[in-house]
Amino acid sequence: MIASNVAFLENELMDVVRLFEGADALALAHEMKYDGETFYNRISLGERTREFSDCAAAETELVYKSLAKRYAKLALYRVLSEHYGKTLPWGALTGIRPTRLAYAELEHGRPFEPLFRDMGVSEDNIRLTAHVIEGQKGIYEKREDNCDLFVGLPFCPSKCTYCSFITAPIAATRKYLPDYLSALERELAAAEPLIGNLRSVYIGGGTPFVLDEDDLERVLRAVARVRGNDCEYTVEAGRPDVFTERKLELCRQYGVTRICINAQSFSDRTLEAIGRRHTAAQVKEAFEMARPFGFTVNCDLIAGLTGESLKEFCGSIDQAIALAPENVTVHTLCLKKGAKLKEEVSSLGEGELSEMIAYSREKLTAAGYEPYYLYRQKYMAGAHENVGWTKAGYASVYNVDIMEEIADNLAVGANAVSKKVFLSAGRIERCGSPKDIPTYLAKAERVIAEKRELWR
Repeated sequence: MIASNVAFLENELMDVVRLFEGADALALAHEMKYDGETFYNRISLGERTREFSDCAAAETELVYKSLAKRYAKLALYRVLSEHYGKTLPWGALTGIRPTRLAYAELEHGRPFEPLFRDMGVSEDNIRLTAHVIEGQKGIYEKREDNCDLFVGLPFCPSKCTYCSFITAPIAATRKYLPDYLSALERELAAAEPLIGNLRSVYIGGGTPFVLDEDDLERVLRAVARVRGNDCEYTVEAGRPDVFTERKLELCRQYGVTRICINAQSFSDRTLEAIGRRHTAAQVKEAFEMARPFGFTVNCDLIAGLTGESLKEFCGSIDQAIALAPENVTVHTLCLKKGAKLKEEVSSLGEGELSEMIAYSREKLTAAGYEPYYLYRQKYMAGAHENVGWTKAGYASVYNVDIMEEIADNLAVGANAVSKKVFLSAGRIERCGSPKDIPTYLAKAERVIAEKRELWR
């Protein structure tokens, strides 16, 4: 832990501590004062103390808190970076959405690059952020009443070792499925009058294709009753071992425009190690099965899976490019509480991870892909990021809206978090459903009422 004389800074400072393995065992303390013109931060590490001063005007309480967090984290990052003799790719930035900070600077008529350099962000990541902002042109839109619809299906064939979601093997949860689908239908019907300018629909999981064909059609039919326009429509089809031509045909019949094939890796050894019950050959077969239906396809890969070599990861990038999906998302392994893999390993060394990230950027760019969204999470290996890459003209509206938080997200299902965006007031309010399925089923009517109240 790190103690601070400013209570609201302690959690922010701990986010920086977590970036450096072993830093949570250091004797750290922080003091801050602000005289109306300058923020003064003092960091004590053992018997050594460093002081930093940053001139900035805080016209409002909100601006004061934002600047206090920024300069306190930067001061701590500088001390820890010097102590461990290393820099991190995003420097002192710990937020989930680096682009939000960049957009804030641009909206104030300032280039974002100087601020990012001050915060210690690498030049490669400054360029990446600029490319993402460029890639969002034509999609990024701040307009009251814009809305995206998310439908959650937390069912999977098996649970992957890196997964911290509430999903469980469907063999253990199938008994809840009839009641769950009924609750979804009620939630969707209640959501219809709340939907504003609908920009996209996303059915995610879990693995939606693990549902049998009749149950999948039931969900698609319920969405069709409220969709009402020809907006972007994505189904996270998921793993190839649950693909069928009939499920793909149902998606096309109900207006789905894109699907996700979540390969994660093209190494059979890695797939077995993370608890997948399919092979790389089956991933390729899923691509071939889906091709005649004309969907835009996204393929997900993960860098840093425990035990996977640089050669294996680079091979996965090469094979994904050869299959030519319109989108490729490269995730960095993130181990949260609840993931089996986190329980099995005490730490993940950075190792060849930076080389994996560099290789993915080089090869995807050379193959004609451009980055169009990025986000970060706590506990990411190597303090890296997740990046969505797209071929020209195929960027996902849903991914831009949800990552930048510029549109309402009306979410239904267990563990679904709805977000109401108040652009003019500069705030977001959230309404979350219970995480586990039995509790969600017991409280579905309350969830409906809470969303209705929030949207009102």
